[in-house]
Amino acid sequence: MNANFNIEIISPEKIIFSDSSSITTFPSYEGDMSILKDHIPLIAFLRPGMIKIEKADQSIKEFFVQDGTVEYFNNSLVILSNSAVQKKNISKEFLENLSKEVSDQLLKKNITDHDRYILNHKLDVINQINL
Repeated sequence: MNANFNIEIISPEKIIFSDSSSITTFPSYEGDMSILKDHIPLIAFLRPGMIKIEKADQSIKEFFVQDGTVEYFNNSLVILSNSAVQKKNISKEFLENLSKEVSDQLLKKNITDHDRYILNHKLDVINQINL
């Protein structure tokens, strides 16, 4: 029995990833969510974190994402994000620059509590990425 579903990670410029998955976990504002075949339809917003895709051969692909949307319908998962980067393509320099940018934004006096929450969470995720 085939227990896979289709998944695509799409940016405005290109398709970043397209394959099938047995389980995919992604970070949403409601918490980390996992999708299996025949999951109920779903639409969610991504928060900063890691997308983990387990393929049928049990290999795992991981992507760092800062924001985006997720839609699951009829065994097809579409993740739309202009910030998705496959973990193997992330450099220490990229993480250092992103961490500095986020830290600088946190120093601004006129940011909202919501923005401060998102920026702090993004900084935590950046610091947890092991290359």
